[in-house]
Amino acid sequence: MTQATYDDANLLLHLYELRRETRMRTARAWFVSSFKPKTLAELQELCPPASDNNAQMRMVTSYWEMAASFVAAGVLNPELFFVNNRELLVVWLRVQHVVAELRTTFKDPGFLKNLETVGKQYADYLNHTRPGTFDAFAARMGG
Repeated sequence: MTQATYDDANLLLHLYELRRETRMRTARAWFVSSFKPKTLAELQELCPPASDNNAQMRMVTSYWEMAASFVAAGVLNPELFFVNNRELLVVWLRVQHVVAELRTTFKDPGFLKNLETVGKQYADYLNHTRPGTFDAFAARMGG
């Protein structure tokens, strides 16, 4: 990993500020407590088009896809990101069960690709730096 910079820290602080917005806080709380589909059918039942749940799901996943894109593109130091953003791993663990079906349905093989890439890197980081932590965390999150 490269040395983190002040720019990395400033970008992390800005991402944190975005997460504090009232609607985003509500969406994040709902996602962590309620988003646990294992199939596309369960996802469609939980988050039908034009529903508030669908909007909240899109808000959370698009936010973390954006944040992950900064890491994947090399704009943001991965280690600094990992020690400050475990929520990304929660989101990846929750969507991983349905992402392949969503990509097929949307005819978009790159849908949430940054989230997947960085989620897997985050799991590898935890397995390397703190063996057993990822497995215990994934078990708690239902992943």
